[in-house]
This record gives sequence, structure tokens and C-alpha cells, in this order.
Amino acid sequence: MEKITFSIIVVCKDAGDKLGKTVRSVLTQSYPHYEIIVKDGMSADGSVDRLPADKRIRIVRQKDRGIYDAMNQAIVLAQGDYLLFLNCGDYLYDEKVLAKAGVWIATDRAASEIYYGDIYNRSVGAKIISNPRINAFACYRNIPCHQACFYARELMQRRPYQPKYRVRADYEHFLGSYFADGVRPVSMQIVVASYEGGGFSETRENERLSAREHAAIVKKYMRRGQIFRYRLLMALSLAPVRTWISKNARLAGIYQKTKECLYRKRRRG
Repeated sequence: MEKITFSIIVVCKDAGDKLGKTVRSVLTQSYPHYEIIVKDGMSADGSVDRLPADKRIRIVRQKDRGIYDAMNQAIVLAQGDYLLFLNCGDYLYDEKVLAKAGVWIATDRAASEIYYGDIYNRSVGAKIISNPRINAFACYRNIPCHQACFYARELMQRRPYQPKYRVRADYEHFLGSYFADGVRPVSMQIVVASYEGGGFSETRENERLSAREHAAIVKKYMRRGQIFRYRLLMALSLAPVRTWISKNARLAGIYQKTKECLYRKRRRG
């Protein structure tokens, strides 16, 4: 079986102890064919200097214009077949994540440039189930977060992130890959990452910015009538209420288990 190699990219600036915890979650992997690229935006807190001395870790200290610019700088340096982006404070879910992903990718006949799984959101204590089938409506509604996605290096290098989107550049990249490049993402049905939650894009100010960027991005890739139909479907399916439930620590687990049952039926179909 072909050995798939991975580049795990962690961008940081003054991340404190979170950086070390994220990197160590990768170093515990049972699968040996990976590198870790730590792209540091000139931290002053000494967090990078406290990382373990390990030949699998490549540290790049360079100024950047934000998280997506930092990711682009790391993409150029990546040597793995597939790239995974972890934020500081996020971890690989268990020590077998890369081994499972390596088998999925190596044996999948679709040979997709995007493979994705689920995440565990520690802020609500629930596993977040990704849609098992990505279509145009799924792209409009809710794509897998980047911590759950393995991207082919060639895809990322020919289609880097667009930093003009401050909180939605990963969303723009996913839609561009799907609609413009014809990439058909494949669900691996594994939990990839333990997600900290409550991050940069989830502040009240950035949630408003996220909504504006979402509107601009879907307009870029979808027809007006298509957007209207999807907005209507979201309203009829009480999307705002479901979003509130999914972020409620008491209700999120029940909501996600219900989704998992529905998605399991869809996978069988």
C-alpha cells in the first residue's frame, strides 16, 4: 500500500502553552510519515523555544499579515502529500488519526484532493458530525472546518488562501475547490481533531464579519436563484435555532447524536 505523507501546519504568535500541547498531540501519532511545520509570526513569549527538540518539527519565524497569510507561507514549504491545519489549542483526536487517514487516502479510488472527517468540540463537549456528502447546498450551509480536512499539497499550492477574507478564507478556498476546480471531497468517517472552540472567528464582532464574507463568497460561486432557494431552505428548516442548539453545552450532544443517526442512514443510501 502506498505510504501517504502528511504536513501538519500550526501557525502561531504568542500562543503560550497552547502551542506545545498542540504540537505534542501530533508527536504522539503512531503513524510515522509526517512533518510538523510551526509557522511563527515572530512571537515574543518564548513559546516556540519551549517546543520539544524533534527532527520532525520545522520552525519558520517570519512576519505575516494574519492567520491565512501565515498559512500560505507554510504551504509553500510543505513536503507532505496532504496538509492539515491545526490552530493552537486544537489537538489530533487520538494517536491513530494519521494512521486512519493514511489508509483512507491510500486505498480510496476517488483519489480526491480533499478528505475530511469529524471534530470533537471541547467547548460544548460533543462530537460535531460533518455532512457525509458534499453538494452545492452543503457548501452553502456548512462545510467541514479546516481542522477536519486533509488537503492535497498540489491543491493548496495552486489555490492558496485569499487573506482578504479575514475569517472566511478557508470557506472561500473550499467553495473555489468545489465549484471552480471540480474537487469532490470525500468523507473518511473518522474523528480528526479535538477543537478548542470559542476561537477568533467566534467572537461577536467576527461573527458579523463572517456573515458578510459568507454572502460575498456564495455570490462569487453560486447563481442568484440558487442562493435564494438555499436561504429559503435554511429559514424553513429553522437554521438559526439549530445553530443555537449546537452551541449550547446542554443540548449539543443530543443534537449531534440526532445528526449522526440521520447521516448514518444517508451513508447507507
